Amino acid sequence: MKTLNCFLALIVGFAFIFPIASFAAQFDAPYYDLQEKNKDKWTAEDKQINAKLAALEKKFGKKPNIIYILADDVGWGEMGWQGGGKHRGTPTPELDKMAREGMRFFAAYSEPSCTPSRIAINTGRHPVRTGLLAVLWPGQIEGLSPKEVTVAEVLSEAGYNTAMWGKWHLGEEPEHAPENQGYDYAYYGLWNGAPHNWPSSFDMYKDAPNPHKAMFYDFPGVEEYKKRTGIDLSVAGYVGRKGEGRKPIEGPAGKPGPDMQETFEAESIKQITAYIKDKAEDTKPFFIYWATYTQQLQGSKAHQNDKHVDKVNAQASEMAAHNAHLRQLFDTLESEGIAENTLVVWISDNGPMYAFYPNSGYSWLRGGKGDVLEGGVRVPAMAVWPGMIEPNQDPVDVLHLTDLFTTAARLGGALDNIPNDRVTDGVDQTALLLLGEGHGRRNMIFHYSGGVLGAIRYEDFKVHITEGHGGLPGMEFYNVMRDPGEKYGQLYPGLFAVTPIQITLREHMKMIQKFPHRVSEVTPKGAELTPHD
Repeated sequence: MKTLNCFLALIVGFAFIFPIASFAAQFDAPYYDLQEKNKDKWTAEDKQINAKLAALEKKFGKKPNIIYILADDVGWGEMGWQGGGKHRGTPTPELDKMAREGMRFFAAYSEPSCTPSRIAINTGRHPVRTGLLAVLWPGQIEGLSPKEVTVAEVLSEAGYNTAMWGKWHLGEEPEHAPENQGYDYAYYGLWNGAPHNWPSSFDMYKDAPNPHKAMFYDFPGVEEYKKRTGIDLSVAGYVGRKGEGRKPIEGPAGKPGPDMQETFEAESIKQITAYIKDKAEDTKPFFIYWATYTQQLQGSKAHQNDKHVDKVNAQASEMAAHNAHLRQLFDTLESEGIAENTLVVWISDNGPMYAFYPNSGYSWLRGGKGDVLEGGVRVPAMAVWPGMIEPNQDPVDVLHLTDLFTTAARLGGALDNIPNDRVTDGVDQTALLLLGEGHGRRNMIFHYSGGVLGAIRYEDFKVHITEGHGGLPGMEFYNVMRDPGEKYGQLYPGLFAVTPIQITLREHMKMIQKFPHRVSEVTPKGAELTPHD
């Protein structure tokens, strides 16, 4: 009955004038309901948080450094601390150590695929609001609109050094590039891991018959592909600097091929550690966004024979390489004496891609990449911050990838830099990080698949929205605390939720009417090949 009352309480408080927030950002309707119910509690918490952050700033003389690590296609359950790790052939010792020394999230959520999650972490907004709905492929002219405001822009305005490494995947054109989206420095790849394997698939057959099957067996080769389509694959990545433009990455790290990802990752951690050493004594704090290619398709030659690595799964060796790189990162923070002033968050961009199984990640949950099922959007995540985040925590609180945007702004003293002419979906989760379980500021998530709302999570409940029939609502109702695998979805046990869901949707849609979604400026409606990706 207590849970039922909590769910029904969702309908209370929507019919009120939104209270004036303590900062500029405009949030979605459900946030204000939760804020109103918890105003006294949150006010007291904010005093504690402000005191903690002020003491830290006094000690180090600047705001905290922030490092966000976004992994690729790593499913819930892949980590050793979740029952995976060496027992699944993907050893994760450094990630497990991070989980023990900080906070590990069992209810962290992403968007269902790669480009959408990169939009979410960079803008704090569901991709549907930005006009960029689909995963991007080579040659497309779509990209993150320059009118969107990124976390790098928000923090730059507050005096941060900003840099990114890894898979950008938010557009190829200069106006979409990270050096023009707030990052002072960027070493980045343009696409996901698939195009890096197109040329080698062609190479498998060009010289002699081959009994093995390539991943992309009909790819005609780089030169023929350019001749047929005009799409040039000769440059897969750039080095960009704010105000100076960009230059192609030289060598195998900048071209599609079998060595691209491993070479790129090795160079990335080399640059990241050098950057940290260079900025450690700077008067300005730094923000690093590391969109690692772990776990993409290619694997690591240097780590394929590591202990417990499943050789059949190339991504397992890539996970081993990433663990080694993480050790270098944490060793550098400690040796430079700035670990206590640096928040590090690690999170995956979506669930596993099973298309090339057994060369793939894995999830104990139902579904995978592209789904709004738990296996597609519920992901492993950890946060560590010595002296600020108490070690060995495993809160039940819900976290969404968009929250990292707003949390970074709070920590950087930059909340007023978030624009209020649009809805920001991410909420400030500083209280959860610094005060622990029960202090999260989110109790629901809208799960979109492209432009379609596919599911809603509220507290322990999750409702998948389906096609109705015979006047009955189209919904599958789950309790994902009791049933995280979403094996027992039903309609009738959740009928009590129909009206609250409709009210929630009504208020959500009213906010969309007030702050309409951005419309693509280059792709006419109906011309999208994958409008729901």
